Amino acid sequence: MITPFQSFLNHLQFEKKVSSHTLTAYKTDLLQFDTFIKLEDDTSTLEGVKKAEVRLWISTLMEEELSTRSINRKMASLKSFFKFLRKRDIIEVDPSKSIHALKTPSRLPQSVKSTEMNHLLTDEVFEDNFDGIRDKLIFEFLYGTGLRSSELLQIEINAIDFSSNTVKVLGKRNKERIVPLHAQLVHQLRYYLDKRKNYDTQNLFITEEGAPLKYQQLYHLVKRYLKENTTVGKKSPHILRHSFATNMLENGAALNDIKELLGHANLSATQIYTHSSLSRMKKVHAQAHPRSGKKST
Repeated sequence: MITPFQSFLNHLQFEKKVSSHTLTAYKTDLLQFDTFIKLEDDTSTLEGVKKAEVRLWISTLMEEELSTRSINRKMASLKSFFKFLRKRDIIEVDPSKSIHALKTPSRLPQSVKSTEMNHLLTDEVFEDNFDGIRDKLIFEFLYGTGLRSSELLQIEINAIDFSSNTVKVLGKRNKERIVPLHAQLVHQLRYYLDKRKNYDTQNLFITEEGAPLKYQQLYHLVKRYLKENTTVGKKSPHILRHSFATNMLENGAALNDIKELLGHANLSATQIYTHSSLSRMKKVHAQAHPRSGKKST
């Protein structure tokens, strides 16, 4: 007879079609909790869990100094499992229903220093071959427009309008927006298009063999250039989106304009960059103000 635990995993794999990584995470979290409740009573089952046991497990994880994000992920696994059991009337009461996620500390987005980006884009970092020309254009695009990786990789040549120096991109929830292209980006774009004019494909970003560029390829090339030319901690295409927004704000752009350029659905998603900018201003103030850190006499 199939157990509720295995039934839940089958539901995730065949109905929800989660990735193998996600399936393993759910399985690991639930088995860990199962081991925990059996320490007190080896006859305990996941279907017979009480709210007090869930709370005790959370307290134990906190005492073990597990990160808040990790604890919340484990809690999400439990909540999904118990919700599944309740929907199928395997349990009468969901023991996790009234237990809320722990509050996580907000993380300010990292960004590349503008001086480092200027060095990367102007000091002959990229080779003068197909890959190098394409890679430089990728950096010009991500840093110059704030596009998401998925938006960048979906760009087709016919979406570019040189009469207005803009590009039409498809964002989240299939929402289209028009994004302006600055002069240096347009110059690099024309140079790249001349080099790839013999390829019979509408995808803007391709490999030298003519295949559409994939996310893993994009991620690895961006990571390599950032590692070799910048001091930023996290190295990914999304960091260039953060860098675009942070630098725009620091140079006087209105928050609502940045929101539109980034394709955010609401202003609250954009406001994190005001905190990032404020954090930098505080550091500058602390280092530069004559009264900073000095005791009055």
